[in-house]
Amino acid sequence: MGTIKLVTAVPGPRSTEIVERHKKVVSDAYDLNLPVVIAEGHGASFTDVDGNVFLDFATGVGPNLLGHSHPRVVEAVLDQARRFSHTDYAVVPYESFVELGERLVRMTGRTGDKVALFNSGAEAVENAVKLARAATGRTGIITFERAFHGRTLMALTLTSKQKPYKSGFGPFAPEVYRVPFPYPYRSEDPHRAGAEALAALESAFVTHVDPSQVAAVIVEPIQGEGGFVVPPRDFLPGLRSICERHGIVLIADEVQSGCGRTGRFLASEHFGVEADMVILAKALASGYPLSAVVARPELMDVGSGRIGGTYVGNPVACAAANAVLGVLEDEGLMERALEIEKRIGSAWEEAGGEVAEIGEVRGIGAMMAVEFVTDRESKTPNRELVRRILDEAGRRGLVALSAGIDGNVIRHLVPLIISDDDLDEGLDILTSAARSQR
Repeated sequence: MGTIKLVTAVPGPRSTEIVERHKKVVSDAYDLNLPVVIAEGHGASFTDVDGNVFLDFATGVGPNLLGHSHPRVVEAVLDQARRFSHTDYAVVPYESFVELGERLVRMTGRTGDKVALFNSGAEAVENAVKLARAATGRTGIITFERAFHGRTLMALTLTSKQKPYKSGFGPFAPEVYRVPFPYPYRSEDPHRAGAEALAALESAFVTHVDPSQVAAVIVEPIQGEGGFVVPPRDFLPGLRSICERHGIVLIADEVQSGCGRTGRFLASEHFGVEADMVILAKALASGYPLSAVVARPELMDVGSGRIGGTYVGNPVACAAANAVLGVLEDEGLMERALEIEKRIGSAWEEAGGEVAEIGEVRGIGAMMAVEFVTDRESKTPNRELVRRILDEAGRRGLVALSAGIDGNVIRHLVPLIISDDDLDEGLDILTSAARSQR
């Protein structure tokens, strides 16, 4: 017997009743991925209010890297909440904030760097841009097509997708320039995709913005919302070289790819690149609101009171993050990410022999995706097929998410603590749904 246990239709009557209440009082901006209401979650599964048990391949869009309610995280949070839950670090500091900074410097391998803590990935992005501008005295920021960096003003400006994220929300922040990100699967010559993207950046320095006015380039080492697009191995080193040549700060947005998801603490490590700034969030505190910017002192030390906020580095969130990083270090979970990669890849490669609409299986570690097309020759995005697969998976007790500008990619954000049996059970549901929904 597997982990999934369905005792009602999906959604069940209690979930349906709560969702109806939701419609009356909650903004319709919250588009529910699956209309089931959680009652409790443990590990890779959760139970809804009707008693149905689901497997979770979404992990809250990434934060639950250790699954639901990891015992060490729960213990750390409860202990901290019993002692004190808030002071504002700048008013009355606490050791866990410092301890987390020390851990992040050690685990990112950035000896001598400093850390600033914030609440969300978007907030960290906003502050990374501020810090880069302050340090360089420049204003321009370069971002990439299909990028996702958040929903606040600067972060939303940097984000690429118009609907649903940007449409109607302008005007956006000035001095932001967008250039192509390499997409090997959709390139005429996949082997030249990296070089062509770098050439487009160099061209933008002629046609759009003087490089001497560019403060920073912000990049996801592996694009998340954009479709889990993995760049060619020459792209990030080439980007690093261009930034060094022009005195531009390179910011790595590792909000979705960081904290060990890809088998290394930072996804950029796979490409042999050390960015000037690193942004972390999501999995950092297992769902508690916390983000971090890590960079060398000359970028971070901008003067008293210039960055911060009432809740940044909240002590409960810091306690959760210290527990998360402790588990990653103690339990070999980054190595587990590489085992997960092989298992996901194998399941979908096998399915690809039967499902001609599977265009590409890609990813690194536990950051894996499958792109669906109408046919492999035209590579026309097949959003409708992905929708049907995910709907069928949900009815069968598996929660998973799409990604990509065209919504034609199924992304896997499984927790690193998932067992082989649970992983195989979920993959069996997804691959069989792909076979049956063609």
